[in-house]
Amino acid sequence: MSWEDLDRKHIWHPFTQMQTAEKPLAITKGKGSLLFDKEGNTYIDAISSWWVNLHGHCHPYLAKKVNEQMLNLEHVVFAGCTHEPAAQLCGRLKKHLPKNQEKFFFSDNGSSAVEIALKMVIQYWHNKGENRKRFLALDGAYHGDTFGAMSAGARGLFSAPFNTYLFEVTHLPFPTEKNVLDKLKTELEKGDVACFIFEPLVQGAAGMRMYSPVILEKMIALCYEYEVLCIADEVMTGFGRTGTTFAVNQLNNQPDLMCMSKGLTGGTLPMSITTCSQEIYDAFLSNDLTKAFLHGHSFTGNPVGCAVSLASLDLLEKQECQENIKRIIESHQAFAKEIESHPKIVDLRQTGTILAIELKDDTSGYTSDLRAILYKHFLAEGILIRPLGNVVYILPPYCIKKQELNKIYESIKSILNK
Repeated sequence: MSWEDLDRKHIWHPFTQMQTAEKPLAITKGKGSLLFDKEGNTYIDAISSWWVNLHGHCHPYLAKKVNEQMLNLEHVVFAGCTHEPAAQLCGRLKKHLPKNQEKFFFSDNGSSAVEIALKMVIQYWHNKGENRKRFLALDGAYHGDTFGAMSAGARGLFSAPFNTYLFEVTHLPFPTEKNVLDKLKTELEKGDVACFIFEPLVQGAAGMRMYSPVILEKMIALCYEYEVLCIADEVMTGFGRTGTTFAVNQLNNQPDLMCMSKGLTGGTLPMSITTCSQEIYDAFLSNDLTKAFLHGHSFTGNPVGCAVSLASLDLLEKQECQENIKRIIESHQAFAKEIESHPKIVDLRQTGTILAIELKDDTSGYTSDLRAILYKHFLAEGILIRPLGNVVYILPPYCIKKQELNKIYESIKSILNK
């Protein structure tokens, strides 16, 4: 039996209706911004393989660092033990984070990073003896697929079967200065809010919806006034995607906790980190074990993941990478200007290296019938893009070549004119 037959026989793919799904692409190799299937066809990875790949596939420097660490220490229990890659990674990341982010808790994926942040907030107020249990989030939010993360996310397609199991979260309108600040203040005045969680500047799964750092700054400032904690979910926006290393680097008012994953390891290994302020950490210090943060998993602080995260930071900090990020931003801006008046475009959004094009469609949203048409069009032209319903977006590896970007742009113009 071929490995493709084994896939069809056994594998349950994510975010897929298996009864109607077409045969998946059989990818055998990656190099730079390209993927290769078993027939030798090439595809430009225009979405960084679910937003994780920063530096291109099979980067030799990342592979070298993984191999070196595997030959030295592959894993050790992180309760009662430590190792140099984890400590060094915290020190390196600290330089890129807001000054108030002092403590680092390791896990293995974005949903877990968010779940940990939510648990930290709940126990923070519990340890302080204050009855604050309600959370605020934004309309259209997506924070992951575990139960806490789903609770913080918008109620809809992804959460519908589980809604009766989710805890209470008040969802604020999508941020425009007129609608959200008054609503936020009304909720804060009730005195029971524990936390406000948000995807800074860009809501990914909602269709790459974008909003201003100015309004987010004001929302965080309001939370400060009422001593409400703030969580920045930087799982998607982190590591240069919005033009700065983290989206919150564009703010003066800073969150109390941050969640990061995806680009953390450059797209090589599953890993995530939740960071928090010294004040939050101190609330867990006690002679009483029940006040400790009793959370973890088997692969917490995995040394190989830490080593490749350090290697990814090496590449991200290089002038070449920063120039590539700037080049992608400028290319997106020029292309957006070229097509902005097209009659089939409802909205055009760009922040950093993310460009989103919302197309006219009677069934707009994640379940839009356009999605399958668009997906097939791009595959036929050698481009991997997974539209978010009627929203086509580009979020490429930073190593993508000018001619590859131009090919993507031409393909988008082609589908617009059909």
